[in-house]
Parts: sequence; structure tokens; C-alpha cells
Amino acid sequence: MSVVVVGGGLAGARTVEHLRAGGYGERVVLLAQETELPYERPPLSKGYLQGTDPRERARVHDEGWYAEHDVDLRLGVTAAQLDLGAQDVLDADGTRHGFEHLVLATGSEPRRLTVPGADLDGVLALRTLDDSDRLRAAIDRATRVVVVGGGWIGLEVAAAARTAGRHVALVVRGALPLDRVLGPQTAPLFADLHREHGVDLRLRADVAELVPDGGGSRVGGVLLADGTLLEADLVVAAVGAAPRVGLAERAGLTVQDGVVVDQHLRASAPHVLAVGDVARAHHPFYGTHLRVEHWDNAQHQPATAAATILGRDEPYTRLPYFYTDQYDLGMEYVGWAGHDGRGYDEVVVRGDAAARELVVFWLHGRRVVAGMNVNVWDVNDDIRALVTSRAVVDPRALADAQVPLPEVARRA
Repeated sequence: MSVVVVGGGLAGARTVEHLRAGGYGERVVLLAQETELPYERPPLSKGYLQGTDPRERARVHDEGWYAEHDVDLRLGVTAAQLDLGAQDVLDADGTRHGFEHLVLATGSEPRRLTVPGADLDGVLALRTLDDSDRLRAAIDRATRVVVVGGGWIGLEVAAAARTAGRHVALVVRGALPLDRVLGPQTAPLFADLHREHGVDLRLRADVAELVPDGGGSRVGGVLLADGTLLEADLVVAAVGAAPRVGLAERAGLTVQDGVVVDQHLRASAPHVLAVGDVARAHHPFYGTHLRVEHWDNAQHQPATAAATILGRDEPYTRLPYFYTDQYDLGMEYVGWAGHDGRGYDEVVVRGDAAARELVVFWLHGRRVVAGMNVNVWDVNDDIRALVTSRAVVDPRALADAQVPLPEVARRA
């Protein structure tokens, strides 16, 4: 009788925590590929990268916690194969770890640039604590940094490099950074923010090649498809992440942009669950499967996984949530506006966009489906309540900062 959790990130550590908190008294094994204690990833592109947060702050628990809670933490252990028939996990050393329940918390991994020169020294990606250490040291040494990718990680790394005083160019394939996430009405907010801090934005740009410096082994520049050469002694590839589904695929589990699980986080085989970045979970509020690559999901899904193992009917219903900190801008976003903006038909702004103190709402059929507060605090719970209520709202009241958000639905 045991639970084996594969993956030593936040989702894995929270799963074993909730199992013990929920009264699970049998053996619990946590297999962590890295040799670090399980840690959270947001500091890697924020405070830790900028040197303002200590390494220990990223840890989910200190080392003593695992022994105190009788968790068999195996650091530096790679799960190589799942034998679902025998209910075993085979690690890279050939050791078998038997399970009654298996939880996959394998996370995601950064996508790599696939252009000539991508293997040059000085081309880095960001996923692990070691990656963040290397990147911070590289920023300290660098003069000109090129970040390829206009998502959240790319923008946060660009902000860290500019804060460190480096020349930064940001290469974005789309019309704007975050245009697929925030849409054309709201994405300019972040483009303007980075321009004002001196970032050289290159929009609708594709990388053709990374060119070496005079020595031939280190990166010296980024050649764009239009022939522009951006000088660089550091290139950061921030072109998205892919769920780590290799174990699940080889074991025959249903995989489609992640391990497909139900609202209780159960996979297609008995006694197997998935949590965090790797899980594409059915969300009962939206009536579809979602895979959410954000801290909040890894933080909260494990409670549902533990409940399922313990035989409790507690589906995962929490709305997607994420946040970012860039320069003097802090932002929270809650809800889901559909893939590539197809889930909304109206955008309403409340507050002062010029001062970057505002709340943005995405509506579909005059119902709020998502909201983002920028440098406006203590309103996220009200936004969440508007979304979950499915209330028809008056956009004029929604835009009026004098109308408290809890009253907006009543004024429809």
C-alpha cells in the first residue's frame, strides 16, 4: 500500500503534503529528478533571478519536513518507465517502486530554438534553479541580451535584464507580446511598458539563425528573417513549454497536449492521476479540458488529487489564475477567455490605463469570463465572484470605478 508521486516540483510536493494532511497513513514516495529539494518556479524569473530573493525562499518545504511527515523523498532519481500492469515505477537505476496509486507531476520543459546556431554557448533557456543561476550569472557578464519569445517568461527575463542595466532586444513572432493571451486591446499595455524601460521590441519577427562571435563557439548575434542582425552576447530562448508526457505515452495513457484526466484528476488507467503543468484536466465550470501552466494550478490541484486517492468526491473547480511582476507593474489574472481569444466578444476597462492602474474584463454574452487587475489590489476575489456567478452585467457599470464590483451584477 503506497502512493508514488513522480515529479519533485511544487505539484509533487503539495500532493504528498495533502495526502498526509488528509490522513493518508501508508507509504508515500516522492521521486524527484533534480537533486534540489522541491521548489516553486515563479522566483526563477522574478526575485531570485534579480538577486532579491534568497534560494531558500523558493523551497516548498525545508529538508526536515519530509522526514517529519514520513515522506520517502528520493532526490536525483529519474523515473524511466511505468509498468501499469504490475503497478510499478522503474527508475533509471533499475529500482522498482510499487504503488497503489501513482501521481504524475512531471511538469513541462522549455521548447528549444530549432534554428542554426541554437547550440552555441551563450544560448540559454529557463526552467530550473540551476538554469536561473546560469542565467543570472550570464546577465551579469552580458552587454547585449536578446530574448526570443513574447510570453510571460520572456517578458519577465527582459525586465530582469533591463533592471540590471543591460541592452535588451525582445523578438516577438506575433503583432504584440502576449497578443494571443490578452488580445489586441490589452496586449499594448505590456509592449508600451517595455518600450518605456528601453527594450528594443522587434515585432512580427522570426529568427533565421544564431550567428557565432569571432571565436566561433559563442553566440554573437541573432539574424532575423528580414535580414536584420541583432548583436548579442546572451540569447534567452523563451518560446514556450511542452508538457513532459513521455512516461505517460510509453505507458499507453491517453495524452493530448498533456495527460488527459477527469475533474478528479484521474487518468485513463486505474489508480493513475496527474497534476500541475502536465495535466489536461476536465474543468466542470467550463465544460472542457484545460491545461494550465501556472503556479496556482500546481499549488491547488494536489488537494484534489489527494482527495481522490482518499476516496472523497472533491472535483477540481478552481478558476485559472496567474500573476506577474515586471518593473513597477504587478498584475493578477483570473478566469479563462478561451483559446486565442475566441471565448469573448467584448473588453471593458475600469480605471486609468495611462497610469497603469486599471482592471480589464473579458465578456462573452455580457457575462464576465476573465478579469485582470493591474496595480489595483484587493479586487481579485470580486473578479472571481463575477466570473463564477455567470451573472449578466451592464458594461457601463463594470467600467465605472464608482460602482463596487459586488454591485455590478445587481445593476444589470
